[in-house]
Amino acid sequence: MTEAKKTATLTLDGKSYDLPVLSPTTGPDVVDIRKLYAQAGVFTYDPGFTSTAACDSTITFIDGDKGELLHRGYPIDELAAKSHFLEVCYLLLYGELPTASVLEDFEKTITRHTMIHEQMHNFFRGFRRDAHPMATMVGVVGAMSAFYHDSTDINDPRQREIASHRLIAKMPTIAAMAYKYSIGQPFMYPRNDLDYAANFLHMCFAVPAEQYVADPILSRAMDRIFILHADHEQNASTSTVRLASSSGANPFACIAAGIACLWGPAHGGANQACLEMLKEIGTVDRIPEYIARAKDKNDSFRLMGFGHRVYKNFDPRATVMKQSADEVLELLGVENNPLLQVAKELERIALQDEYFAEKKLFPNVDFYSGIILEAMGFPTSMFTPIFAVSRTVGWISQWKEMIADPQNKIGRPRQLYLGETERPYVDIEDR
Repeated sequence: MTEAKKTATLTLDGKSYDLPVLSPTTGPDVVDIRKLYAQAGVFTYDPGFTSTAACDSTITFIDGDKGELLHRGYPIDELAAKSHFLEVCYLLLYGELPTASVLEDFEKTITRHTMIHEQMHNFFRGFRRDAHPMATMVGVVGAMSAFYHDSTDINDPRQREIASHRLIAKMPTIAAMAYKYSIGQPFMYPRNDLDYAANFLHMCFAVPAEQYVADPILSRAMDRIFILHADHEQNASTSTVRLASSSGANPFACIAAGIACLWGPAHGGANQACLEMLKEIGTVDRIPEYIARAKDKNDSFRLMGFGHRVYKNFDPRATVMKQSADEVLELLGVENNPLLQVAKELERIALQDEYFAEKKLFPNVDFYSGIILEAMGFPTSMFTPIFAVSRTVGWISQWKEMIADPQNKIGRPRQLYLGETERPYVDIEDR
């Protein structure tokens, strides 16, 4: 924790309190209110924690005004262009880019952890066939603590390491199995001769009767999706993982909690909502009608996949994702897919329309990732599970950082109580 170099003064009922102001390596200063209740007897009120720093971290930094996203100081666009997902995983976990030999060892470790315990196959079959893949993932990941007892002791650094590797390695297998189960196809085992992204596509689209070979363009696009969603600072699901882990819960339970939070449509479901909007528009000729509705303040319709709560400029991830979308659509074509035709035309109009430019409603990462996944053949129900596969390394990195933090204590938000004050109990015959 950085030392305070200046203070802020709070005056309450004629009495002043000096609060330390902490300065980060980059970003806005933070007023330290940890002793405020003890000194002044008051809490702060911040629904959604939008103005509250709940921790200090060295992993990810976002500057929404600049459109900047850094992982351990490295810009996301450089990582997506020059790196690959497992290298980014190593960076997030350990703080530095690996050497070639270190990366090779790390990749071998992850590759050899991709299979899941054979008895877990029975766990999948306990779900209804039409269960949403995210429901299945929440249950199966939470159940990993029942199968991997040797990596649940959070006080043992070696067990934390093993749990981290297992989760990164097995999450694509679990997501692919959830997908296969939902469509009635047999599970496909992972292959050690494939890279992380190609192996995931293999497990999703191969069948025992026919070999599946992923086109390198599709594998690279999937790898970029993983990179661009790997971590995003203290978002809702990451905060959920940190809050769950603050109680000392095992890593599998904490990541399952993160998956459950990610499932919410306001968080991980944004690219699915975008595709559903495209389906509602239906055909290219109806786009002007929906553009007009989006501009109408009295119309509840909103263009999904445009703008971002954090980024007040162009989403830096969207620039890279657009490149992937263009490559994938060039490979697979859009001629026979009305949905993708609508997406491309909507993108063109929005990028040229002054209304969207003035309000900085640029296509975001969810817009492009949804287009890519749709073109690859994934149903919308798989969009959020793929997000979960990507974000697992971010959750784990944040979890490891929190466990090692000497300031770590169980999360306990306060409240502004507006209910009844104390009153006497009324016997039932007198009510």
